[in-house]
Amino acid sequence: MTGFTPQELEAARDRVIPDVVAGGLSVLFCGINPGLMSAATGHHFARPGNRFWPVLHLSGFTPRRLRPEEQEELLAYGLGITNVVARATARADELSDEEFREGGRRLTARVERVRPRWLAVVGITAYRTAFGERRAVIGPQERTIGGTRIWALPNPSGLNAHWTLESMAEEFGRLRERAGVPDRRV
Repeated sequence: MTGFTPQELEAARDRVIPDVVAGGLSVLFCGINPGLMSAATGHHFARPGNRFWPVLHLSGFTPRRLRPEEQEELLAYGLGITNVVARATARADELSDEEFREGGRRLTARVERVRPRWLAVVGITAYRTAFGERRAVIGPQERTIGGTRIWALPNPSGLNAHWTLESMAEEFGRLRERAGVPDRRV
């Protein structure tokens, strides 16, 4: 999976990868935007240092640690993945505030169409910018989209040193419990 040349990764810039969504989801996880590795592979959270997949398992959302290429299996657990901004970049700081705001509008429309019970935005800064909630903190939010509740989660990027794997799994686990999703760890 990591066998891409720098040129191949750069060629993935601005690509869009399909959402993993269906009606009736318990939780729709929402990343900031795809990285170049995700765009090159077509799989969400594909960068080897990203902690999304380990945290999903450690928090009890999945019975084992899934690999990015197994992302479609999430649907069987009532889970899905989308992004605030669809286009791939090397770093999230390449996105403008306007892209985040437009992404928030598109995400709202997507959530209204799919109607998950919870929208979990992984990245507090992305949530704040996309929804104009400058003082939002990690955890459940007051804002809803129709009947969908929102939870802001820490960004699982390996670059987010403020959160350990264990502290992230604890926060994801709080959401899992609140969403009524059974602990699937085996």
